[in-house]
Amino acid sequence: MRIGIDIRNIGKKRTGDEVVFFNLVKNLALLDSQNEYRLLTDISDETILQEIRISLGIENKPNFKVVSLVAKSKFDWNFSVVSKYIKRHPLDIYHTQYILPFFIPKKTKLFTTIHDVSFLAYPEHIKFSDLLFLKILIPRSLKRATKIVAVSEFTKNEIIKYYHPDPEKIIVAQNAVGENFLQNLNESESPFAMDTRNKYSLPPEFILYVGTLQPRKNLPVLIEAFAKIKKEIGETKLVLFGNREAHNFDPKIDAKIKEFSLEKDVLLPGFVDEKDKPAVFKLAKVFIFPSLYEGFGIPILEAFASGIPVIASAILPHQEVAENSALFFNPTDTNELSQKIKFVLADEAIRQNLIEKGKQKLNSFSWKENAQKILKNYQKTT
Repeated sequence: MRIGIDIRNIGKKRTGDEVVFFNLVKNLALLDSQNEYRLLTDISDETILQEIRISLGIENKPNFKVVSLVAKSKFDWNFSVVSKYIKRHPLDIYHTQYILPFFIPKKTKLFTTIHDVSFLAYPEHIKFSDLLFLKILIPRSLKRATKIVAVSEFTKNEIIKYYHPDPEKIIVAQNAVGENFLQNLNESESPFAMDTRNKYSLPPEFILYVGTLQPRKNLPVLIEAFAKIKKEIGETKLVLFGNREAHNFDPKIDAKIKEFSLEKDVLLPGFVDEKDKPAVFKLAKVFIFPSLYEGFGIPILEAFASGIPVIASAILPHQEVAENSALFFNPTDTNELSQKIKFVLADEAIRQNLIEKGKQKLNSFSWKENAQKILKNYQKTT
């Protein structure tokens, strides 16, 4: 069986999208030495391609090959480049996310991963042109797909709610935490952690957020909650990791910082490299995930693995992932969030209870099991 996987996001600093496909491919390489894999990317720089091969562990795996397909744009990729490649090099299965390519031979089975449908739940948080594009193309993709991979039960239910596909087409393959988080970094002040602190100019004590800086991430509420208790928590800073140059940056972030004169207290170091993330989490006092909408919430698991407490918005996917292992708050209530931040920073018993529950909950998630489930479905559809 010859399987094509779209790995364009690997190496693109795309946070969750990149993490999901990176760990899928990495674990398929560990599990499967029989089937042939063609990993399709639009990256052409050989140095970067070699870094990708090494990071995926496939440089000595003859059944895994990275294929560079240069395209003028993502539209050109979907409308032309991939279909031409598959016609020349037939695939039994092609796996991408969201939007399937056009003009793919019917004998090629198509898998699409849906991380979330935030663009439907919160259309006001996305550009009109992007929304129109998604509304037109995703229904077509879900209809054409042989299997739809949902990252959580919540996302499965949202897909059914908005698009009404046959539920039997949907595979729930939950996300997990990367192996870099499972390597025991015992001391937060280890040499590696200290290097990371210096690299990102991190303060001695800080509250952490890691993710995109899009409006649905609800960061203005976090900033305002932090402002309410700033005088009570001393020198503790708020650090928001994310690429402000990425798509759909929330301008209200800067406005809130300015409104409360927090320029020296709310730090935006930019995108955090994957290799640095475990140390960044270890150095933090608490991780806060205030999103209005998510499909899963991988950073919650990263915080669990790092041994720091989690405060998360009380939305269904966060509750599915964390259950009783995090403190939840109404994502529109800055007062409730402020109080829970104070509790976690001040009460060591609460901190340790959350940390222990988080470590136990982490055992429920595995990238290996994720890959095994998807591989089994690859095999069943051919």
